[in-house]
Amino acid sequence: MDKESRIYIAGHRGLVGSALLENLKQKGYNNIITRTHKELDLTNQNAVKCFFASETPDYVFLAAAKVGGIIANNVYRADFIYDNMMIQNNVIHQSYKHGVKKLLFLGSTCIYPKNSPQPMKEEYLLTDTLEYTNEPYAIAKIAGVKMCESYNLQYGTNFISVMPTNLYGPNDNFDLEKSHVLPALIRKIHLAKLLNENKTDEVLADLQLSNLEEAKTYLSSFGVSDDSVEIWGSGAPKREFLWSKDMADACVFIMENRDFTDTFSEDKKEIRNTHINIGTGVDVSIKDLAEMIKSIVDFKGDLVYNTNKPDGTLRKLTDVSKLNALGWSHDMKLEDGIRHMYNWYTNQ
Repeated sequence: MDKESRIYIAGHRGLVGSALLENLKQKGYNNIITRTHKELDLTNQNAVKCFFASETPDYVFLAAAKVGGIIANNVYRADFIYDNMMIQNNVIHQSYKHGVKKLLFLGSTCIYPKNSPQPMKEEYLLTDTLEYTNEPYAIAKIAGVKMCESYNLQYGTNFISVMPTNLYGPNDNFDLEKSHVLPALIRKIHLAKLLNENKTDEVLADLQLSNLEEAKTYLSSFGVSDDSVEIWGSGAPKREFLWSKDMADACVFIMENRDFTDTFSEDKKEIRNTHINIGTGVDVSIKDLAEMIKSIVDFKGDLVYNTNKPDGTLRKLTDVSKLNALGWSHDMKLEDGIRHMYNWYTNQ
């Protein structure tokens, strides 16, 4: 890429896309193309075709996706597989049809089997059964990986797939029903602290409600009270978290410096598993994560673990040796990142 290249970021308002947009601007790229969902519905095949025909981007970051936490993934199963498949199919195909020089497709480490060996290497893809609760989303992302591989092999395109681990950072989704574990814990523990300190106005402002009893009833449905916060499961599962700005830096590094041919050995008879894990290679238990957030937020109450709720996959740690060998490694430590994220949230 050069500074005048036409670069399209699909999903520029989300956690991933906003970090990519900021990173590119900081690096001096000044010809960035964006569209909101209202302006361009990426599930609409004809709309995407017309967009690529008129805008003719040179490079594409495909960060748009329907995402959510364990509840949303399990409840809205049809929406997650349909929307993500449609977005991917349309953007990847039109990138090929309109001669995009390079595309970066962002997936997720949920593509790996539920009981995958740890840490998860790229070669473990499709070796066993997926985690049931997010199987539709994972299948959509696997299809995106294979679509990029297949177009490269058949048409000679330069489409690279990356699999970020759990991301967190500015512009994350803090919805109590649909967010991922880290932003959900930050918001729950923050609201419990406000209740504990009788900061009624701040609680009502955060929830956009006008009645305290209504707010308390609503929060109780998520296990939040003035003296405790309920956490699903035992707290034993371990997760890896990557600062969104580190993720963006890794993606831009790959787009600037690496090609599809760098993702596999040329002596391979079968070219597969060309995707690249993006992570830290370090994980933390949900219990330790919750305690860390409790300390940062300065909540004086208790954390209560509801073992009647599912734990999900017990461990999901990426092997990042392929990424490191390509020349990139992460920078932000988890505790520092959570402090930054909490400050961002409370200032919004």
